[in-house]
Formats: sequence, structure tokens, C-alpha cells
Amino acid sequence: MKGLNIKDALILDAVRTPRGRGRADGALHGVHPQDLLAQCLSAVADRLGFDPADVDDVIAGNGIMAGEHGDDIARLSLLLAGWPQTVPGMTLNRFCGSGQQAVTVAAAGIASGQQELVVAGGVESMSRWDVTVGAPTIDGGNPAFRALYPTVPQGISADLIASLEGFSRSDVDAYAVSSQDRAAAAIAAGHFDRSIIAVRGGDGKIVADRDEHPRAGTTLDRLAGLPPAFERAGAARLEGESLSFDEICLSRYPAVERIDHVHHAGNSSGVVDGAAVVVVASAEWAEANGAVPRARVRAAAAIGSEPVIMLTAPGPAAQRCLAKAGMAVGDIDLWEVNEAFAAVPLKTIRDLDLDPARVNVNGGAIALGHPIGATGAILIGTVLDELERRDLSTGLVTMCTGGGMGTATIIERV
Repeated sequence: MKGLNIKDALILDAVRTPRGRGRADGALHGVHPQDLLAQCLSAVADRLGFDPADVDDVIAGNGIMAGEHGDDIARLSLLLAGWPQTVPGMTLNRFCGSGQQAVTVAAAGIASGQQELVVAGGVESMSRWDVTVGAPTIDGGNPAFRALYPTVPQGISADLIASLEGFSRSDVDAYAVSSQDRAAAAIAAGHFDRSIIAVRGGDGKIVADRDEHPRAGTTLDRLAGLPPAFERAGAARLEGESLSFDEICLSRYPAVERIDHVHHAGNSSGVVDGAAVVVVASAEWAEANGAVPRARVRAAAAIGSEPVIMLTAPGPAAQRCLAKAGMAVGDIDLWEVNEAFAAVPLKTIRDLDLDPARVNVNGGAIALGHPIGATGAILIGTVLDELERRDLSTGLVTMCTGGGMGTATIIERV
């Protein structure tokens, strides 16, 4: 194809389910997570018209990989979709960055010449997580690891970031209102319509065809009435431990006098169910099969950061990704910084000196929700749709993850 390199990893299309509220009365609760991913696989194959037998691999990110999400959900989902038994599937976990990492692995397979057509994405049905999910720390229950890195619940890490950066309750609430306003405007204008597929239940009827989590009309006054979500947890301590979670943070960051608990349900990412896939192909495969690529993966990167504060790596990951691409911050037209908690995009914007008008222009996970394993793939599709809508060229997606890591991807329209 003219202008493309033989090693380019091309994005042919991206689809996602709506994001359903992650609770028993949510629209997607009754749909097994395998089925959510399977419906995405079926939809994207129908849209592009490829033969699933041509797919070299299906790669799915997932944040829990147990129970209904277990036993290699990528493989089980593609079989559930009726794809040939010859198609393999692989499931991976990089916490919140799992879906994005799946696309990175797919792009690497294409760029290396080992694969020609890969479908990558992720899934999370948070309403169907087993009751044992949700341990407060990320240490595998190992006291030896805990002695080195006494991790704390992520919400407390977010409050630690706000305390270090001086983000007030008003700052994070104002950001949350902006996310809701932008999402409401995007939904009203149909900005997500290209990527969203309708999800059907076991009876074949549509159970969801639009995002369920946004709260249009959210105001600062309404958010001001919500209690801090992590203040009580900050005062708690694990059995046998001498320090509370807040005290762990203060011992690691002595410059902070106290943890200011500013995050709550209204300025943190929403708990939701959802799935998404991105189709990645080589230039040779696309040309031979008459496929028209929408973008290419220009670069991808991951990086580690301090595990107690945990959520500070989106900026460094973006910088590493830019360096790999030979680009600078100013070369990126649109940014997607996952809104795990309001302090995360606020810090990333500050660290990289970004123009807020180019960040999360259609809202983010505070309004729309964060289906852990699926979010990275969703954001890649979201930024691609918006680049096309605005006739812009480049987008960068970056996310924080559990354990103190960050992921980043630059895509470029072709």
C-alpha cells in the first residue's frame, strides 16, 4: 500500500459493547463475559468481512482472570462466537492496562512478521466478579513482598497523589463535572455510535445499545454532598500490621503532612461491564484482502513506577512512547488519559504540560466507566473515531495500572 511500511501494524477497525453499570441491575449483568467478548468478535468480523480462519491469534486483556473470566477467556470466547477451532486465543493481565497491552502484543506480532491478522482487546464484567475479588493490597498475600512495598488500596494512592500535588476537593470535582459534561455532549452528538455494538441476551433481544453509566447534569453542588470514599479505609490497617494505610503513605512520602481524602464515587472511575476488540493487520494482508486501514500503531510502551503511590506512570509511559516514535508532546493531536481517579489525568496534564482542551475530549471513565480489562482497547477506538471526525492525525492513549505501571500507545491515521 502506498505510503505504508511492510512492518506497519495497521488498525482496520475497532468495536466495543456499551458500558453497563457494574451491579446486579446493570444492563449487561445477565450476559456472561465470554459472550460479551464473543459478540464483539462476531461484530467486527461481520463489519470487515474477513474469514475468522485467517486470524492468527485472538488476544484478550482481563483484570481478574478467575471464575467466569478464567480458563483463557480469549480462547473460550472465540469458540463461543463460532470461530474455527484452529484459531488460538491468549489472555493477559496488566491490570487496568490489559486491553491496551493486548493491542501492543498484537502490533508486535504484526511488526515482527510472525503474524498477519490479529484481533486484540479485552473484557471485564465487574458486576459478575466473585465476592473474593477486591483485596485491599496488591502483594499476592506475601509478607516478604509487603515488607518491601506495603501497598495500599488504589483510592488511597489517588488521594496521596492529590495531597502531593495540592489538588483540592474542588479541583477533582470540577474535573469530574467536565468529564460528565463532555460525555453527555458526545453521546448526544453520536460520537460513540460507530464503535458501539448492540449486545443481545440469551433470547436474542437487545439488552444494551448505549452506555449506561453517565450522569448528565452532574453539578459541583451535587458532588460536594458526597462523602470521601477512602477516608475510613485510610485509617484501617491489615491484621498484624502496625501502620494504617494512611500511615504507610506518610512513611513513604514524609513531605506530606496528612492524606487529604478528596476522591469519592463521583470523581473516580465507574464500575462497569464491557468488552472491546481492535483488528490489527499487516500491510500485505490488508492489500491482499482489499481491507482499508484506518490507522497504524506508531509506537507503544510500558513503564513501572513506585508501587505505593501506584498511579503516577501515565506521564512517564507517554514520554517513553513519544521517544520511541521520535515525537514530542506537541506532535500529538488528541490525548486519552484514563480517568481511574480525577487526580490521575490532572497530574498527567500537569506533568506533560498538556492543553486540557485536547485531553479526553469526549469525557472519560469518571462519566463512562472503566471495565478494567477492556478499557485500553475502548480508548484506542475512541481516539481513532475522534481523529477521523476532526480530520486530525495522531492520538496517544495512556493509562495507570495496579502495581505501579503505565501503558501508552500512539496511533496515526493512514
